[in-house]
Amino acid sequence: MSLPLALTRPLSRRQRSAVGSAWRQPLALAGIAIVATWVVLAVLAPLIVRGDPLAQDFPRFLPPSPTHLFGTDGVGRDVLTRVIYGARISIPLALLLVGLSLLTGSLLGSLAGYFGGVVDEVVMRATDLVFAFPTLILAMAVLAALGPGLQNAVLAIVVVAWPAYARVVRGLVMSTRGADYVNATRLLGASARRALLVDVLPNVAGPVLVLATLDLGAAILLLSGLSFLGLGARPPAPEWGSMVATGAQTFNFWWVGTFPGLAILTVVLGFNFLGDTLRDALDPRTSRDIRQRVL
Repeated sequence: MSLPLALTRPLSRRQRSAVGSAWRQPLALAGIAIVATWVVLAVLAPLIVRGDPLAQDFPRFLPPSPTHLFGTDGVGRDVLTRVIYGARISIPLALLLVGLSLLTGSLLGSLAGYFGGVVDEVVMRATDLVFAFPTLILAMAVLAALGPGLQNAVLAIVVVAWPAYARVVRGLVMSTRGADYVNATRLLGASARRALLVDVLPNVAGPVLVLATLDLGAAILLLSGLSFLGLGARPPAPEWGSMVATGAQTFNFWWVGTFPGLAILTVVLGFNFLGDTLRDALDPRTSRDIRQRVL
């Protein structure tokens, strides 16, 4: 059986107008501009800056100037070049770990919510165990077992991030599995797997997508925090967290840590703006309020 009519039929003109109004808000436009700018910088980094982010070709601790817009660090590397190349590390890794967390949490949460019983108890007790520890502390403990490095940092963050998706998906699946169209699907002979994949999960995709978008900013923060502590990226990799850690050791030369920190700030803000806008666009009541304010 297909999705319910309310979800398969095209949006009305009023609904499309409400959704479009959410994306015309200033914060939405700012989020799109920020994220698009960083994505373009990451993709076109070799064309935008010609230098090598690891090359030590310049005098040490040059302040920002027309020649070096972000100055140089303690070993003569151009900070602007390293910040731009850092986007090629932080943004793809954030997308990867959020994707892995989303896949793992959604799978376990959907199984727990649809089948209940022992499956639900096992998955929920596992999520309670993860939530019992502070996120950063648990990630550090996992990294202590795996060893420092970017790949292990991604795995550690996935371990601490999937329970949030599992709980959200479980709650949404439990509220959907008793719907008439799901029961009709089962009565027509569809398997539990087909009912879950075709009828239930598409109806919970919106809130999970919003959570994933908001988690992109949190993932960059957590990944940068682990690198700042020396557990993620290791020098001389041009990763924003490790660059801020280097700048923290040389407070007299403010530009070494300030510009990587601003990069983290802007990217996190951009993804948060997009997540808030996506939530407004997918929530009919919020979208209607936005449309009324615009009109």
